[in-house]
Amino acid sequence: MTAIEHFWAVVPAGGAGTRLWPLSRSSSPKFLRDLTGGGRSMLQETYDRLAPLAEERFLVVTGRGHRDAVAEQLDALGGDAILAEPSARDSMAAIGLAAALLEQADPDAVMGSFAADHVIGDVDAFGDCVRTAVRVALDGWLVTLGIEPTFPSSAFGYIHLGDPLPDHPGACSVREFVEKPSVSVAEDYLATGQFRWNAGMFVVRPTVLLDLLAASDPAFAATLREIAADRSLLEERWPALPKIALDHAVAEPAAAAGKVVMVPASFGWDDIGDFDSLATLLEDGTATGATVLGDPSLVRMLDASGLVIPQRGKVIAVIGLDDVVVIDTPDALLVTTRARAQDVKQIVGELKATRPELT
Repeated sequence: MTAIEHFWAVVPAGGAGTRLWPLSRSSSPKFLRDLTGGGRSMLQETYDRLAPLAEERFLVVTGRGHRDAVAEQLDALGGDAILAEPSARDSMAAIGLAAALLEQADPDAVMGSFAADHVIGDVDAFGDCVRTAVRVALDGWLVTLGIEPTFPSSAFGYIHLGDPLPDHPGACSVREFVEKPSVSVAEDYLATGQFRWNAGMFVVRPTVLLDLLAASDPAFAATLREIAADRSLLEERWPALPKIALDHAVAEPAAAAGKVVMVPASFGWDDIGDFDSLATLLEDGTATGATVLGDPSLVRMLDASGLVIPQRGKVIAVIGLDDVVVIDTPDALLVTTRARAQDVKQIVGELKATRPELT
């Protein structure tokens, strides 16, 4: 696979993955974990699929507390490729800083932002979509990859397709970004065939992204450019930056102004948002009983099914329970059902107030 000239891979590596507690913690978030059983962390898998496209042109933006772990896992990258945020300010600040640095470093750059904690099924199809997106972005568009939905999910935002672009086969305009809908509304979306999941993947020229931000928040864009010009300003200026996602700060208003294009994608995608999603990912489609991430000899199921992750070397036996989730870690044990997997976040919220060391 030939690398794309002047293409830079920007990888935001943040968040704690609270719905995957106690497997994912603030000190060891899901992007640093191997959740597919393939021997590589999600961050490393992200690097593996982007490296053929970008070669060594990477910027990974992560929290200061995770910088050393990221550097250890991505030892092929130099230290300058890893940007450490003083504090979490959401995706606009992280990706915007990368854009501001690339604007200065490479006037011909096209950047693609891809989260560190996503799973891609067909890597070749993913690469083809990125190549198409880069070609479109060269004409000054903000380009997003829209994932073909496989079920009416209420956990994802949606992208409303517009008309095909005459000059760019495989791309179409974006009418709007839609917040997470109810299941019934999502069913209506899928029935039209005009909506895709929003996976937060964006391809754009750095200057275009910053100029779009400047249209709605000139001070925000100016501060990012000032920090990029003088890195000694990072500590002083960073805490005052707005805490907002790129979708809200740029993508939504840009779509309303007719400046966003989508490349429809069907390469298989999952953000492993909870243990139900993880169980589905790990299932082989034929097996019954236990889906195990770890040593299967430690798990016994009798008239039971579900996801079990043993991490303490002891046998876990489940009897007469369907779709159970059992996560056994050295300092915490989670027992729930796949149907209640989203509620794990509520437990983490309570623990942050009473037992923060466990989160």
